Amino acid sequence: MYEHVRNVTILSLLLGAGNCMAAADLRQVVDATVKPLMQQQAIPGLAVAIVQDGKARYFNYGVAAKDSQQPISENTLFEIGSVSKTFTATLAGYAQATGKLKLSEPASHYLPALRGSLFDHISVLHLGTYTAGGLPLQFPSEADNAQHMISYFQHWKADFAPGTQRQYSNPSLGLFGYLAAQSLQQPFDVVMEKTLLPKLGLKHTYLTVPKAQMGLYAQGYDKAGKPVRVSPGALDSEAYGVKTSPADLIRYVAVNMNPTNLEKPLQAAIATTHTGYYTANGTTQGLGWEMSAYPLTVDTLMARNSTAWAMEPHKVNWLTPPQPLQPNTLVNKTGSTGGFGAYVAYVPSKAIGVVILANKNYPNAERVKAAHAILQAMEQ
Repeated sequence: MYEHVRNVTILSLLLGAGNCMAAADLRQVVDATVKPLMQQQAIPGLAVAIVQDGKARYFNYGVAAKDSQQPISENTLFEIGSVSKTFTATLAGYAQATGKLKLSEPASHYLPALRGSLFDHISVLHLGTYTAGGLPLQFPSEADNAQHMISYFQHWKADFAPGTQRQYSNPSLGLFGYLAAQSLQQPFDVVMEKTLLPKLGLKHTYLTVPKAQMGLYAQGYDKAGKPVRVSPGALDSEAYGVKTSPADLIRYVAVNMNPTNLEKPLQAAIATTHTGYYTANGTTQGLGWEMSAYPLTVDTLMARNSTAWAMEPHKVNWLTPPQPLQPNTLVNKTGSTGGFGAYVAYVPSKAIGVVILANKNYPNAERVKAAHAILQAMEQ
């Protein structure tokens, strides 16, 4: 009943907006979407950032930390969890564009320690698209550290033939990023923070938040409302380690939609991440990003960001040749850590995008519903 009332309120605002969604009307839609959501999910702080025709707007709610009561702003730093994978994919695309990495090469080509293992027959692209053969969602606890990570891969046994099934996996995408950095002959954190992020124009995006910026770092909260932040793990930077602000993340969305002011290798890198390599469950898999034909219903978008999508294997249908980004495509990615929840969605052909960041991990379905309502409002 409560959800029905919220949806009716949003619908009435959309219908009353006419053909042009004025700034005040959009504020009403975002308020009507976010305020009940925060109450329902007990979210201390939430930020919405939108971009339309290259212009950004910010909608900030609640607090970055319960104890300090510091209000959320567009400069608050949030953990974005697996949205980090899109940054990792962009780095791999950059390595390919500069001639250092080939997605078609076996993974062991870039990491000699893997020679003689299954990774002689698993390509870099397989790792970047979760099709190595069933790498798990997380590392086993005994291997979730830098000391034992390589040994885990050396001894890992596949469940499927490479390239046949999608199994969403932090170790898969994490190793993908690790190999990209190896090809550039720099540690991942260094090449990300010193090369890629500055080239993207991102000045408040970090893998390790500097001491001078810690005052902006939101406190995350778990399901019980206890404070928590992301803890170290194997390939954590590559798979889920980025911390960023709404202002930086919406800039990242804007340059993904229109990269023409970036240097040529980065333009090529972004095009690589938006390339469709296969379809599964109605989704077209890019590198980091996932794509769906737009418009689509909120139920369809929720299904394509569901627990089953993340936890279960899905048969893949490879696109031969790989497919460049199509008109009227929604590009999106969810991300979570123990205390944060993120969602990013944008439609390049319509020049609209939305970022939703919260300092609590709450269900993906609720993020998707909120973003879908906001994107609809932006089209009015």
